[in-house]
Amino acid sequence: MVREANVKQATAEKQLKEAQGKIDVLQAEVAALKTLVLSSSPTSPTQEPLPGGKTHFKKGHTRNKSTSSAMSGSHQDLSVIQPIVKDCKEADLSLYNEFRSWKDEPIMDRTCPFLDKIYQEDIFPCLTFSKSELASAVLEAVENNTLSIEPVGLQPIRFVKASAVECGGPKKCALTGQSKSCKHRIKLGDSSNYYYISPFCRYRITSVCNFFTYIRYIQQGLVKQQDVDQMFWEVMQLRKEMSLAKLGYFKEEL
Repeated sequence: MVREANVKQATAEKQLKEAQGKIDVLQAEVAALKTLVLSSSPTSPTQEPLPGGKTHFKKGHTRNKSTSSAMSGSHQDLSVIQPIVKDCKEADLSLYNEFRSWKDEPIMDRTCPFLDKIYQEDIFPCLTFSKSELASAVLEAVENNTLSIEPVGLQPIRFVKASAVECGGPKKCALTGQSKSCKHRIKLGDSSNYYYISPFCRYRITSVCNFFTYIRYIQQGLVKQQDVDQMFWEVMQLRKEMSLAKLGYFKEEL
């Protein structure tokens, strides 16, 4: 019994010493962390020794050498400064010169260099849908400014014209053929048919319409409050919206 009691006492003393050792390590790490934080403060510059025993102050901070390797692996280096990022833009000279040339004699002919590039890079991709025949008709209506978009009414489906039902429906997009909730429909020119379109298709169409509306204003001499540089960047912004739309980004009315 005495031997067993001595073994238990020795074991307990050993565990106590190990616990005290762990406590000492944790206290040392806490102290090192405090020193690191304090040394990183702008109001607490770090002193570095100079030859001859003199010291000078250096702004910033350095990692305290007493910090354990475990801490250095688990904590981010506080000396890392995140870069400041700002939006920048720079005009492509070839695009800018093409726009200036077009503005001097503005025409709506898609074969001119300025419009041809936009057709190839933005307009055609933005208005390319699985129902290609209807997509071509939509582009023609946009060019002729005869396309109209209206929200779908709240009337039950049984009151909608049969011709409109044949061109999609509130649950099927006429341009993609996919089952989508269609909150708007379009009409092309004087046609009596309505084509139901999904929010994604609507945004692609309206982004192209916005571009054509602005360049028509320029052609008609209605843009008088902007100089040529401002006009150019407005065109680039409209092209950006078309690019985002064709990539699948769109805004939906809630």
